[in-house]
Amino acid sequence: MKRGGYFITGLIGAIIGSLLTLYIAPNFILDDIKTGNGQEKNTQIVVNSGEEESIYKAVAKKAMPSVVGITTVTVEKDRFFGMARESSGVGTGVIIDERGYVLTNSHVIGDGNAKEVNVLFYDGSNEKADVLWNDSTLDLAIIKVDKKGLPVAELGDSDKVEVGDIAIAIGNPLGLEFERSLTQGVISGLHRSIKVNEYESVDDMIQTDASINPGNSGGPLLNSKGQVVGINTAKIQTGEGLGFSIPINIAKPIVDQFIEKGEFKRVTLGIKAVDAKYFEDRMGEELAVNEGIYVYQIMSDSSAEKAGMKAGDVIVKIGETDIKTMGNLTRELYKHRPEDVVEVKVNRGGKEKVLKITF
Repeated sequence: MKRGGYFITGLIGAIIGSLLTLYIAPNFILDDIKTGNGQEKNTQIVVNSGEEESIYKAVAKKAMPSVVGITTVTVEKDRFFGMARESSGVGTGVIIDERGYVLTNSHVIGDGNAKEVNVLFYDGSNEKADVLWNDSTLDLAIIKVDKKGLPVAELGDSDKVEVGDIAIAIGNPLGLEFERSLTQGVISGLHRSIKVNEYESVDDMIQTDASINPGNSGGPLLNSKGQVVGINTAKIQTGEGLGFSIPINIAKPIVDQFIEKGEFKRVTLGIKAVDAKYFEDRMGEELAVNEGIYVYQIMSDSSAEKAGMKAGDVIVKIGETDIKTMGNLTRELYKHRPEDVVEVKVNRGGKEKVLKITF
């Protein structure tokens, strides 16, 4: 009987211990994950163990005020009748500076051709915006409103994102009647290259299964700390359950310049070039390398000319980065500033040559 009594007592103790673990442990674990030990207060998300607050609710409370709705009016020419007509659009944006700077997709503002751009804020106010910069290749844009003291999104580090990480998207999926909808999932893949057409692709994308619809374009992809790790784009739609986001580290150098100087200056090589594969297919010529950027014209007095680059060279590397497409080249140039000196590796008639270029 004693043995049976001990067994029953032990079994009951084990069950109680398990229940306590299930109830208490996740809350302590979530506290530890989201407090970000040693970080500043604005990077912290604390899940209150007493109120059973979910990680998604905590992220929403932190990020929602910095997410804005964007409406546009674009003038388009009718292909059949040649008449101009106005069309409206809806997207999302992220406040990156309290002085009114907002980051969004280039296609949200009609790649710079929108007649009117309006921003709807979390408090319900509405302001007209000016387009300061956009790049359709990156599908990124920065607009500005005449308003100060705005809540700013915290930018994370997209280089630290890993497959399996929690991913949270906030945006206006089907228009402003569903504004600031939150969807959740995980990071499904990294460094994705998505073909836009036969010869163009968008490289280095973050893939997520968090639902992203057209109105989500320009909105943030957030990690479990409520930090922006990507800018969502619905410009690329290849299948159900596949969402794509532009890594925030691509935008950071541009954002930093706007915050510091109020403007952005992009460095150039001073060349006209196309993807090596595109050149081979169109010209019927076989190059010494299949991947790279074929240079067909050098601008006078440009950085490329001063460094000794020649028409017919194929750029294969800038610094430590392999250059396979024009998209790779564009992204790499955004990392540099005027007066930066960098080594550029080219293939010239089957032989590799290293040039030192000053932007």
